Amino acid sequence: MKQGVSDYQRSRIIELRRRHSFREVAQMTGVPLGTVKTIISRSGAFRDNPVQRALFTLPPMQITAGTSPAVQELPKQQAVTGDRDVDALLWLREVVSTGHPTHIDAAMEAAKRIKTPFKELELRYRSWLQAKHPNNMFAALSSFDLGNLESLAKSSVQKLARQTEARARFGDRVFSLTDAELFCESALDGLEPWDGFDLNKAEVAARFRARPEQMPNTLSDCIHELQYWNDLYWLRNACEQYAGDPAPEASARDWFVFELLAEIRPRHKDEAKAVIRYLSISGRADHRQDCDRIIDNLIG
Repeated sequence: MKQGVSDYQRSRIIELRRRHSFREVAQMTGVPLGTVKTIISRSGAFRDNPVQRALFTLPPMQITAGTSPAVQELPKQQAVTGDRDVDALLWLREVVSTGHPTHIDAAMEAAKRIKTPFKELELRYRSWLQAKHPNNMFAALSSFDLGNLESLAKSSVQKLARQTEARARFGDRVFSLTDAELFCESALDGLEPWDGFDLNKAEVAARFRARPEQMPNTLSDCIHELQYWNDLYWLRNACEQYAGDPAPEASARDWFVFELLAEIRPRHKDEAKAVIRYLSISGRADHRQDCDRIIDNLIG
C-alpha cells in the first residue's frame, strides 16, 4: 500500500479493531484513519463468516412419511393408587404427554368431569407416595403441580414437535456426531480436563483461534452458532430424555463463543440488541460476571 503498512501492522490493526473504534485504532497505531478503514474493509474480518455459519448449521429438514408423528394409541388405564380420581388424573396426564392434539383435547374435556379439586388430588397422591416411599423426598416431589394439565400439554406438544424435527433433520442418526462436533474434537485433540471435566479455557481459546476459517467474525456469527448448540441439545433431549450434556469439546466451543460476545464489537445497534435479546432468553444472564463484560462491550 502507498502508506507502506507492513503485514504486522495490518494484523495488529485488525486485531485492535475487534475491541476499539476506527479512530482509537488509528491513534494507537499511528496509521491514518482512512488507511485503517481501508484495511478493515478489505480484510473481510468484520463481515459474517459463511464458512463458520455453514459448519454450525443444522441439516435441512427432509419431510417424509416416516418423519411425521404417528398417532399413538391411548395409554392403558391402570389402578395405580387405588384412589379412582387420583388414578384418573394420572391417566389423563399420560394421555396429554403423548403430545397429540386430538388426545390432548379429549383429555382436557375428560378432566372437567373430575369433581374433586385437583389440589386435593395432588395432596392425596403425595400422601400415597410418602407412604409407599418413606423418607424419599424426591418421590413426594413428583406430585407437584399434578393437576396442571395445561402446562403439561404445552411442553408435550413442544416435545413432539422437536422429535419430529429431529427425525426430519437427522433421520436415525440423531445422536451421531455432527461435522461441528467432529471439528471441535479435532481442534481440541489431546487437551485433558484440568478440574475433572472442563478443559482449560486459555488452551481452548488458543486452539480455536488457530483455526480462523471457523472463527465467528461478528456478534451475529456468535449468536448463530450459540443457537445451533442450543437447538442440537434440545432436539436430542426430546428424543431421549436426559440425553446428557454435550461432549466436553463441544461444550468448550459453546462457552468460548459465548465469551466472544464480550470481545467482538457490535457493528450497529441492531446487532447489539440481538445480543441483549439472546441473553434475556438463553438462561445465561445468571452468569453475572460474563454478562457484565458483554454489556460493557455492547455499550462501548
